[in-house]
Amino acid sequence: MTVALSKLEDTLGQILEPERFQDYAPNGLQVEGREQVSLLVTGVTASQALIDAAVDAGADAILVHHGFFWKGESPVLRGMKRRRLATLLANDLNLFAYHLPLDAHPEHGNNAALARLLAIRSEGPLRDGDPVGNVGSLLTPQPVSVLLERICERLGRPPLHIGDATREVQRIAWCTGAAQSYIDAAVSAGVDLYLTGEVSEQTVHVAREEGIEFVAAGHHATERYGVQAVGEALAEVLEIEHRFIDIDNPV
Repeated sequence: MTVALSKLEDTLGQILEPERFQDYAPNGLQVEGREQVSLLVTGVTASQALIDAAVDAGADAILVHHGFFWKGESPVLRGMKRRRLATLLANDLNLFAYHLPLDAHPEHGNNAALARLLAIRSEGPLRDGDPVGNVGSLLTPQPVSVLLERICERLGRPPLHIGDATREVQRIAWCTGAAQSYIDAAVSAGVDLYLTGEVSEQTVHVAREEGIEFVAAGHHATERYGVQAVGEALAEVLEIEHRFIDIDNPV
């Protein structure tokens, strides 16, 4: 089935409610293409490789978590940015991007999807007034090594762990992507383990000195699942075709 671009845009807005967020980039339709959509490609980042793959697949629109036009970056269209936009425009391809709304959605968001994947029960926000980070628990206490094995199996890559793999944990805080700075909030919440995508030099010292287990499972790896969940929901509601394309990223 084919739907109007305006219908797809309205449905995404109803699901993700971007007006609720003050973000670092515009959420919604970032590059306008053709007016009818039958195939939606989803991916993590609007890289040249993803755009090229979407063109090869015959897509009408791309939906990503990391799009374009970030605060603080140069507005000049040259080099990599020009090439990406040129490919989109030459192929009349729509680009949608949702950053914090895609992290925070309670059902389709990155954090919610990762929790389902790793069998973590969500109990609420990690920080008051911040819908992105979460706190919850495993169904039963288990050694960190068991959780690490599950992460490796389901995310397809070995995570970085700081701590004692034999320690039993149950209370978990997590936030996908580059949220290593949330470790302080995790310490304050009194959890056993904090899980995110990336790590910084100082994160290691905080984990060791505060006695909290820390796991960095990959920025890209932890944020593959929200966009897929939204794509699947759109395919069901709008009766369009959805295809997730994973462009590997070791970070």
